[in-house]
Amino acid sequence: MTKLISYLFVCAVALNAFAQEPTHESTSLLKQLPSVKLVDMKGKAVNTDQLTTGGPVIISFWATWCAPCKKELNTIHEVYEDWVEETGVTLIAVAIDDEKTKSQVPVYVNGKAWDYTVLMDPNWDFKRAMGVNNVPHTFLVDKNGNIVYSHNNYAPGDEEELYHELLKLSEK
Repeated sequence: MTKLISYLFVCAVALNAFAQEPTHESTSLLKQLPSVKLVDMKGKAVNTDQLTTGGPVIISFWATWCAPCKKELNTIHEVYEDWVEETGVTLIAVAIDDEKTKSQVPVYVNGKAWDYTVLMDPNWDFKRAMGVNNVPHTFLVDKNGNIVYSHNNYAPGDEEELYHELLKLSEK
């Protein structure tokens, strides 16, 4: 009997560990943006609790080695100027590249001429604080610092859903 209980416990733990988190979370998250110290590409310190500047903020976790991440951010780049004009949104691209690959971040970003603020999270402090398990992971934060939308992974068209969530937020 003890072996059966132990077996069931191990199975339950394993199932929980491999459970897939939902790709879309409700817009009623209302979790506050945590305060974590990051650096920009020039090494200047930035605290994440100061990322909201009175308007909505998109926070996109990405890495130079992540093809879907780059595809998502490059696709948003094509429409970003329009989004800013319509909603006042700011996009913060948080690179989770480690010590080995973080030097590639400015090279890639400058080569693509992104208009985004790019912050570096090489120790994954912000990634952990936001509950990010894999990239790309994109959040929408309201002007008060509340996380109101979360999306994991990327498929073409996901940026349209993000845009609709952004519009709903700017209507409030």
